[in-house]
This record gives sequence, structure tokens and C-alpha cells, in this order.
Amino acid sequence: MVRKYLRNRPKTWTARLTKRSPVSDKPHYTGHRQRLRQRLLQSGAEALPDYELLELVLFSALPRQDTKPLAKQLIDTFGSFAEVVAAEPNALKKVPGVGDAVIATLKTVQGASQRLAQQHILDKPVLSNWQALLDYLRISMAFGMTEQFRVLFLNKKNILIADEVQQKGTVDHTPVYPREIIKRALEVGATAIIMVHKHNCFVISYIFQWVIYRNNQCVGNV
Repeated sequence: MVRKYLRNRPKTWTARLTKRSPVSDKPHYTGHRQRLRQRLLQSGAEALPDYELLELVLFSALPRQDTKPLAKQLIDTFGSFAEVVAAEPNALKKVPGVGDAVIATLKTVQGASQRLAQQHILDKPVLSNWQALLDYLRISMAFGMTEQFRVLFLNKKNILIADEVQQKGTVDHTPVYPREIIKRALEVGATAIIMVHKHNCFVISYIFQWVIYRNNQCVGNV
């Protein structure tokens, strides 16, 4: 009796029973990306935690992938947004899911931040923009894993004319050659230098030194 009823049931019933609700072709993270962008535009980057800001950065590198798990893993591995961006490429490659596209994107962000900070000290007397100089040095040096020795060369108006990393060392040592520093000061025509040493414990120390010329020879002590 039941089989006969099912055989003779209206076709519209069959269509109704087999009809399925439509399924969106869009990946589940599409709405999340849009919401995150809106939060950035409405509240600014300071309102976002490190991993969400990193998610936004990774959007362009991984357009068809949920970036939240990778962002959180990178933060857990390196400690903060700044440390992820400043991490060495070889260290980044050890994190599963990180390829050339991700590394290139992170290094672009790092380069852009350094370029932006540098604009605040270029063509201006460094000694009257000391905080801007320290901010630039922190962005450029603080998060590297090895010691670094940097020299800023200034002209007679204390305006930056050259910014060079003289040496990179190991995790706890970097060599310094005073003769090479003096030689370079002569080459660029510097009248003063600022020597900056970045320790592995994220501490930056610096020394301001006048470069004294006599008969076109540098006689200042470094």
C-alpha cells in the first residue's frame, strides 16, 4: 500500500523533496576579509590586534586562502607584527605556508616603513629631529637577530648625507674598523658622524662624534 502511494505521488512532491537550498560558491573567508577591511577604514590600524593587521597584509600574497591561521602562527613564532615584518627570509621560510609571495609582501611593508621614517630626517638637521632619528633607527635596526654597526654621516649643517651599515656580526659580536669609518667620512665629505650599535637584546646605543679636518685630512678620533 505504501509503495503504491509513493509510486503515484504527485511529481511536484518529488521535486519538492529533492530540491536543495542554494550553496554559495564564495569561500567562507570572503565576508571576513570585507569586515576586516571596513574595521581598518573606520577605526584605523591602531584598533586592530597584531594578527589581524598581519592578516590584511597577507591578503594580497594569498588571495585565495584564509590568512588568519598563518597570521597567528607567524605572531606565535616571532612575537609581534614588527618582528614578523623584520624577520630574516630564511627564518620566515621555516614557517609552513610561507613562500616567496608572503616574504616579498612582508619585505615590501618593511621597506615602506623604513622609507617613511627616513623622510622625517632627510634634508633636516638631525640634532633638532632627534626623536625622529631614533624612531628611524628603531624601525631599521631593532628587530634584527644579529648585532649591527651603522654610521650616519652629517654635513656641516648636521644634515644627513649618508646612512650606511658598516658591519653585521653574529648574535653577540660585530667588528668595527675605525680607519674604514674615517676613510668613508673623507669620501662623503662628512663633518660629523653618528655611530650606532645595535645589540642583540634589541638595545641601540649611539655615539655622536665630530670629524675635524685639517689641511684636507681628517684628524678627529673615532
